[in-house]
Amino acid sequence: MRFAAPLVAIVACLCLHGAAWSQAAAPASAPEPASVASSPVTLAPADAVPAASAVAKPASAPAPAPLTHPTLVGTDTINGADTAWMMTSTALVLLMTLPGIALFYAGMVRKKSVINTMASVVAITGLVSMLWYTVGYSWAFTPGNGFIGGNSRLWFSGMEYLKDAGKVVVSHVAPNIPESVYSMFQLTFAIITAALVVGSFVERMKFSAMLWFIALWSMFVYAPIAHWVWEPGGWLAQMGALDFAGGSVVHINAGISGLVCAYFLGPRRGYGREAFEPFNLGLTMAGAGMLWVGWFGFNAGSAVAADGRAGMAMLVTHIAAAAGAMAWMFGEWVIRSRPSLLGLCSGLVAGLVAITPASGFVTPSSALVIGVVAGLACYWGATALKRLLRADDSLDVFGVHGIGGIVGCLMTGLLANKGVSGVEGSVLVQAIDAGAVLLYSGGMTAVLLLLTKWIVGLRVEENAELTGLDISQHRERITT
Repeated sequence: MRFAAPLVAIVACLCLHGAAWSQAAAPASAPEPASVASSPVTLAPADAVPAASAVAKPASAPAPAPLTHPTLVGTDTINGADTAWMMTSTALVLLMTLPGIALFYAGMVRKKSVINTMASVVAITGLVSMLWYTVGYSWAFTPGNGFIGGNSRLWFSGMEYLKDAGKVVVSHVAPNIPESVYSMFQLTFAIITAALVVGSFVERMKFSAMLWFIALWSMFVYAPIAHWVWEPGGWLAQMGALDFAGGSVVHINAGISGLVCAYFLGPRRGYGREAFEPFNLGLTMAGAGMLWVGWFGFNAGSAVAADGRAGMAMLVTHIAAAAGAMAWMFGEWVIRSRPSLLGLCSGLVAGLVAITPASGFVTPSSALVIGVVAGLACYWGATALKRLLRADDSLDVFGVHGIGGIVGCLMTGLLANKGVSGVEGSVLVQAIDAGAVLLYSGGMTAVLLLLTKWIVGLRVEENAELTGLDISQHRERITT
């Protein structure tokens, strides 16, 4: 395929540059933190020990300074329970994409594009995984400046585990678990965010264009925004923005990018004039169920510990999902005189999206409010607002993830409980967070789409679209 050689060349260049940068940035030897260093202890002879009454009470040892960069530490400092929970959470979040998003989206498209939709999700998982350890993780989660991370983790570097020496590298963001586990956990977020965008342009984008766009997007949109919000030196983190598990980094980001994609590609042939029947809502229901279960890893895993805060995040996640499903169902029942399975599935996702930024900051009663508001707001976003925007956002990525992310982001500032998290929220700061992501992600998405169009074009030919992307792009089809 004509796009493959230049794409491989670009990835190869990134790899070579990454290797050089990593060697330049790597210190000769990683300093051992004070918490792991040992010092010899000399006991005085018994007759030299003064009477207990004369011994001054020793001052408590000062707590070790918090890490400010990834560091090599002793394996005895790793928390086994936290590590086990984070490995489980990583698997749960990957389950959300494979097969969760793949089934959720494939059930909603037409039969002639089911395979293309699933293939896009699988390809994105592989592509983003390679780019994450080549470039993305370093730019997102290592110290740099307020806008982008450093180069210390380029080209798969820095994930050392030295068994004989009893050493392992940890991230300064998660010092109680190996950095290999933390980086994998964050990789699953990068994967699902990119996969969500697919829902806005299914049934009409070239497979080659999708690969080019997602590769560029994951590096130049997702990684910088993740750094802004989640790395302690990021400018939004410094401002005090609260995003526990991805309201702005994942959902607002994917939502606005999806809307821009829908505008750039234009509507599907026959949109608004033909009935676009979903292939199989049973698949959509199966995918939605996997999303609900996997979301416990998404939100509770973001505590980066097996503790009470993770337990609370799990509880509020479930309550918000249930409330979102019920709110969408009743809203649809009132307006359209009947509830639908698709509405229930969309409503539970809306509740999950909105609770994501708030899950580590709010109480169960607040989660109920967030879920209800999100269910109704996202129902409006996928119906009335969609008609107003006049964009063929095929699977309502902006209506559900964009609107739900904005609702959750703002309500986090309104409802954050200091007793749960130790911090207070600010609606103003949350609005700045949401606005910055909307502007940057939307603008950069447009630039990257123009670049992709120049490289390989964006949209399939009319005959290929009418035939279906399964045949025209993959020479495969659903036979039952």
